[in-house]
Amino acid sequence: MRTSNPALNDKAFQNAGIGLQGEVMTLQGTVNRTGILLGVLLVAAAWIWNQFQTLPDPSRLMPWMYGGFIGAFVIALIICFKKTLAPTLGPVYAALEGLALGAISAFFDRMYPGIVIQAVALTFGILFALLAVYRTGLIKPSENFKLGVAAATGGVMIFYLVSFLLRMFMGVEIPLIHGTGMLGIGFSCFVVVLASVNLVLDFDFIENGVEQGAPKYMEWYAAFGLIVTLAWLYIEILRLLSKLQRR
Repeated sequence: MRTSNPALNDKAFQNAGIGLQGEVMTLQGTVNRTGILLGVLLVAAAWIWNQFQTLPDPSRLMPWMYGGFIGAFVIALIICFKKTLAPTLGPVYAALEGLALGAISAFFDRMYPGIVIQAVALTFGILFALLAVYRTGLIKPSENFKLGVAAATGGVMIFYLVSFLLRMFMGVEIPLIHGTGMLGIGFSCFVVVLASVNLVLDFDFIENGVEQGAPKYMEWYAAFGLIVTLAWLYIEILRLLSKLQRR
């Protein structure tokens, strides 16, 4: 059950045990938990969006954005190492991620009016399209394919980390990430496709967990992992659209 999602990795179900009768992970339960986390995220994002519209100085929301991202990252690490905490910390992660995404969305929409609606529509369009294709059985990722996606995703994450450190400590920006040329747009297109493929691997991972009778709390853990991928996909689509707007 290989997946490149840092939350839904090969070891996620390892030692999780088999749930007691009536307390096993189900597909409907996972869908419900995903809906709850997504709802929490959207409420938090909507709140910070409204704050952005009313404040005379929108830059005052920067601490919310950075605090949300950092807090969400820390909570995500805790959940990954202690999966049984997913039912409790999953909504906390969703709220913090919502604050961060709401703030960054507001800033992007101020610069490029209408870009957020496009990014949201594309994100959910890709989600439902890939889910429909996956449910038909047309997509069944092989182990080699999963390994390749995992390696590519890890490489992109390392590349982003190096870029972040260079920008923070040396003021150097990597054109491939921030540039609006053909290479920059091509790179963003590649990352959007990569994030989209990760959704397929997440679907496969959840299906395998249900078949194995994983414990009930794994519904929350699987839902959390899916939200992680969706947030990544949305940010990458937002980045790509902004590059196209600047050309």
